Amino acid sequence: MTDAAVRGVGLGLRWEFLDDLVERTAATGPERAPVDFLEVSPENYMRRGGAQPAALAWLAERYPVVTHGLTMSLGGSDPLDDGYLRDLKATLRALRSPWHSDHLCVGAIGGRALHDLLPVSFKRSAVHRIAERIRRARDALGVPLAIENVSYYWHPGHADLGEAEFLSALCDAADCGLMLDVNNAYVNCQNFGVDPAAWLRAAPLERTVQIHVAGHEWFAVGPEGVGDAVAPRTPGALIIDTHGADVPDPVLSLLERALERTGPAPIVLERDENVPPLDVLLAEVARIRALAAKVSATASPPLHA
Repeated sequence: MTDAAVRGVGLGLRWEFLDDLVERTAATGPERAPVDFLEVSPENYMRRGGAQPAALAWLAERYPVVTHGLTMSLGGSDPLDDGYLRDLKATLRALRSPWHSDHLCVGAIGGRALHDLLPVSFKRSAVHRIAERIRRARDALGVPLAIENVSYYWHPGHADLGEAEFLSALCDAADCGLMLDVNNAYVNCQNFGVDPAAWLRAAPLERTVQIHVAGHEWFAVGPEGVGDAVAPRTPGALIIDTHGADVPDPVLSLLERALERTGPAPIVLERDENVPPLDVLLAEVARIRALAAKVSATASPPLHA
């Protein structure tokens, strides 16, 4: 898809429905598919051959594609991987992604991938160091870079700033965009007793490039750790960002509040666990699109960077 703008409501591409989407697009054309664009994690496709990268290349000729990374470890202390950045740059060019995003996290230590997204320390002293890494990665990729606020369940050491304030300081220092994950913000606010409305006021929403929404699940917590799944708002329970459930109403409400300030930013529905059939996901995309359209029709002019 040449020079197509990424806008509206998209879907995070997953292998569970990749073949279904290809078949449906081949039969009806992308103009008949009720999804505006696709978001791809390039690490799942780059440096490999076979059917899945071929299917992605085919879809990229028919849908706008934007990329969202998993392994850059922007908050870490290991040197950025120049070989990875070169391969990633080639992938972004092939997919014609207008920007790239990755998580504000530590994803590797001592050259070993953690296969997790560990939180950074919200200290003023960390802002300059991480901002420099963001600028270096952006320059290497040759496209704008946005950082995503991640869900976390502990904080490494004493924090000088709240999460939203840290994000604001970092985006200013790096002059980068924000990948606003509304579900992650909601999960963190609930688990740490932060008012979501106050979080939104402190976050750099004027730098929002794109928005993520997803579902979460509640789990009991006891002396032995995290236990069984429980009903939402069970006293003492912990919310885990599983991406394994429908987007709940409180997250959609927070999305609505965010859109009132950001304007019509592109939104991606993510689902990584308990992935349902494509039709179920597309119905959820339609629900999110209707909410965004309602906000767009009534909202004040958006914020500006």
